[in-house]
Amino acid sequence: MSQIVRTRIAPSPTGDPHVGTAYIALFNMCFAKQHNGKFILRIEDTDQARSTAESEQDILSSLRWLGLDWDEGPDVGGEYGPYRQSERKNDYRAYAEQLIEQGDAFYCFRTPEELDVIREERKSAGLNPGIKGNLELPAEDVEARLARGDAYVIRMKVPDEGACVIDDMLRGKIEIDWSQVDCQILLKSDGMPTYHLANVVDDHLMAITHVIRGEEWINSAPKHKLLYQYFAWDMPTLCHMPLLRNPDKSKLSKRKNPTSINYYERAGFLPETVVNYLGRMGWSMPDEREKFSLNDMIESFDLTRVSLGGPIFDVEKLQWLNGLWIRENLTPEDFVARAKKWAFNENHLLPLVEHVQGRVETLADILPLTGFMFSGMLDLKAEDFTHKKLEESQVKRVLQFALWRLEAQRHWNKDQIFADIKALAKGMEIKIGDCMQPIFIAIAGTPNSWSVVDSMTHLGPDMSRARLRHAVNCLGGFSKKESKRVEKEYQSLIEAIDANLAGEN
Repeated sequence: MSQIVRTRIAPSPTGDPHVGTAYIALFNMCFAKQHNGKFILRIEDTDQARSTAESEQDILSSLRWLGLDWDEGPDVGGEYGPYRQSERKNDYRAYAEQLIEQGDAFYCFRTPEELDVIREERKSAGLNPGIKGNLELPAEDVEARLARGDAYVIRMKVPDEGACVIDDMLRGKIEIDWSQVDCQILLKSDGMPTYHLANVVDDHLMAITHVIRGEEWINSAPKHKLLYQYFAWDMPTLCHMPLLRNPDKSKLSKRKNPTSINYYERAGFLPETVVNYLGRMGWSMPDEREKFSLNDMIESFDLTRVSLGGPIFDVEKLQWLNGLWIRENLTPEDFVARAKKWAFNENHLLPLVEHVQGRVETLADILPLTGFMFSGMLDLKAEDFTHKKLEESQVKRVLQFALWRLEAQRHWNKDQIFADIKALAKGMEIKIGDCMQPIFIAIAGTPNSWSVVDSMTHLGPDMSRARLRHAVNCLGGFSKKESKRVEKEYQSLIEAIDANLAGEN
């Protein structure tokens, strides 16, 4: 390759740092390093309502914990900055308006109700019920509405007929009919770009040569290719990686597996192991060995060795590999150093002092009192959740509903956790103490501990949710038929809770 290879990872700071992000980052980094190129980290924070500085910092620290360092990014700089999309807002508008001037995009003033009518009309005509067709207004109407200050979005024009052919490094030629592709919004009414415009503009301006991303973006590739053609830019080489899967072959999700990188750090996994395991997701070393370092992977990396079968992310297999790394790669001195760094992390210990110091008589009391704070999944049995007032089905619902409610939290803090659980208890017509008991057991292994809300605050969202999920599984979980019914119950409950809160305000 004559040009300098430049790859990127572009996560959105809208939640926990996901192992899927680390997986894609790993393959981008290995490809760049194997070709003596550059690996770039870009923050795609165009979703201003959901993006947070805390989430961005989590992404940076978790990837750095794994050793997936970048050559350019928001924290290290580089000649192609800025590396946050929110800091490039004016650039995107200029490019969107350039497309309008060229006749490749248009101002769209359609209301949600009008768009619904268009969808129904297309559906009735046997067409793809997407946003296409009768969207543009006559030029004089557009000018009048712009002068009046009416809200609008900018949409790209998309052909109605024919097919788009995408060249993919792993999949060869992919053909997608243009009739299946919407007239995508490029610039939202708040002036922020959508992912599609920002992604294409940034990749061009940052001289990205290879876009290695998850296969969920295949259907968006025609929009991106069309934008490159409209701008008369060279398109990067595309490679769509297979998605990580749960053991049941469904898409990896936090509802079935711990998916946050933070969870694996807090649970005591070695970063080398997590990287090693992610490297095994659909790829293999030439000699097929299961245990290898990041440097080994870079030296032997060949992207064409990626298998398109959905790789299974199995936590039990990861635990086995972690044990292998601990036994085979750590000297006794290394083991002690790693254990001290993990267990005696001041950030983990200092917040616990107020709960522990007043409860101990000797230092030997510390371990039994705090052991659950430094454990992964607790050794729980169904009988541990026997409740004097609640039946097992109610206990399961308390745990499952608490899990779902806490999965929706954007800001993890004591007051919000308690407010959520209290609202659930009220909505389920269960006393708060009775509701808290199974949550205590799920989090601490016993109802006799300090405040479970404090424990959850210090454990963090990833470990707390994982333990609640583990507790539901210890009680047998829900069958597919039950799950649908229970989820409907939960949605009805949340709607009632939200309505009550709105009424109080």
